[in-house]
Amino acid sequence: MSRVCELTGKAVLTGNTVSHANNKARRRYLPNLVNVTLISDALGRSFKLRVSAHGLRSVEHRGGLDAFLAKADAKELSFRAATLKRAIAKKLELESAAA
Repeated sequence: MSRVCELTGKAVLTGNTVSHANNKARRRYLPNLVNVTLISDALGRSFKLRVSAHGLRSVEHRGGLDAFLAKADAKELSFRAATLKRAIAKKLELESAAA
């Protein structure tokens, strides 16, 4: 499993560890990934996703999973999250057409 946030696309960065003597050694900066269960209000069920802590804060700030995915760019979402975005959009479209 790759170390990439499924919602924001945050991935591993590389850089140097620089000592006091200015010796440089390559290192990897890993994103803070957390396995979480997020609930979709539109679909009425929960989904397990691997999300960065920053991505989780963004979901809460935007008002939940449905609102986050509505504004999110499909290019940075994982395949599972993009599929979920399309399912939520389709469900909301059907509800608005019925009303």
